[in-house]
Amino acid sequence: MDFELSDDQVALRGGARSLLDGRATPTQVRAVVDAEGGIDDGLWSAMVEQGWTALAVPEDRGGLGLGIVELALLLEEIGGHVAPAPVLQQALALDALVTGDGSADLIAPLVAGEAVGTVAFSPVTSDGSTVTGRPEPVIHAPSARVLIVRTADELYAVDLEAAGLSPAAEPAMDRTRALGWVELDAAPAVRLGGADAVERYLDLGAVGHSAELLGASTRVLDMAVEYAKERVQFGRPIGSFQAIKHRCADMLVDVEGMRSAVYHAAWALGAGDPDRSVAASTAKTWCSDASRRVMASGLQVHGGIGFTWEHDLHLFVKRAQLDGVSFGDATWHRDRLGRLLRAKLEAGQPLL
Repeated sequence: MDFELSDDQVALRGGARSLLDGRATPTQVRAVVDAEGGIDDGLWSAMVEQGWTALAVPEDRGGLGLGIVELALLLEEIGGHVAPAPVLQQALALDALVTGDGSADLIAPLVAGEAVGTVAFSPVTSDGSTVTGRPEPVIHAPSARVLIVRTADELYAVDLEAAGLSPAAEPAMDRTRALGWVELDAAPAVRLGGADAVERYLDLGAVGHSAELLGASTRVLDMAVEYAKERVQFGRPIGSFQAIKHRCADMLVDVEGMRSAVYHAAWALGAGDPDRSVAASTAKTWCSDASRRVMASGLQVHGGIGFTWEHDLHLFVKRAQLDGVSFGDATWHRDRLGRLLRAKLEAGQPLL
């Protein structure tokens, strides 16, 4: 089996990194942070022009027809730049609409980047044509037209604009993205699918947020290593001290474990592997925990300066904290893994 990225995938990653290096610099990200979160319109337009909103959408629905691995590559770069744009939420909403019973009236504006789609994790209730509930504060809800929600075993799309819902931005720790409460009181909704659709929704959400966590953690590791080379204490770079070496080595182990888990899960989901849900929950469990350790070590290596507003480290720490709990935290996915593996055992199937 070939575990290397293809030439096209390497080119995609390089192109994404180049775009984000130019349009999601710390100064540009901080401009959004100072505005209490939201979307960088110039960055979003550039992403749409590059086809990022259509990346994993089938060609017959107006997309580029690429896969989940390619999407993970983009999301890793977005996490590594804390880019203020709803690429992940748009991709999750579009996947739910395209693989379900979504109408062209909702799909086309999202593919074209003319409207924003977003997603909620916490279940709501439904009578088959309307949904009721108050999910967790939804990322990019203040800018969204389409919201995807789930019950225990059904998936629905809500046209927020048609329903007259306009969520206000709420105060948040991660200010690279806006959060909003969405009050659904018998809001008209379109059913997209049943239990299989919900399972795919949870799997893709877990993999997508794990990819962003991987990107942010990789960037913090790089920042810590560079700082350890430059910061001099007692006449020596602090990277020469054993305690700092161990911190950085532990960060590398965590990041490489995240990388393996993320791309295996992305491949499994894209290939329709029978163990795709196990792989997705494994990735989210590991990445949620590992990113927390990486961020803590990054702060320790940087010392006092890492805690200041002027340093960029806090942007990644806060972004990772939100991604770590989005679409299920490590505890939720451990419970899910237990249910999935128990079902395999009861069916007489091997765990590996």
